[in-house]
Amino acid sequence: MTARLFVLDVPENVPIVEIARGYPGVSLEKVGPYFVLAAESNVTVDRRSTGVRHAVWYSWVGGLEGWQIEQWDRDAFRLVPR
Repeated sequence: MTARLFVLDVPENVPIVEIARGYPGVSLEKVGPYFVLAAESNVTVDRRSTGVRHAVWYSWVGGLEGWQIEQWDRDAFRLVPR
């Protein structure tokens, strides 16, 4: 099953989306005001690679479908499918 991550389409979130969509097995589509990142396996985003500040880092997730957050700290954000 493909799991999906919804990210509000605002300029602050674009660096995170751009990094994540470049990962193998991750696809990107647009649904209404959201970017939707989809994958069938684990996804880990390194915060430093995105260049975003902590306030954006801790607020960019708009919704999850089929994912479970395994890590979300100052270093990385890791999702695993349920």
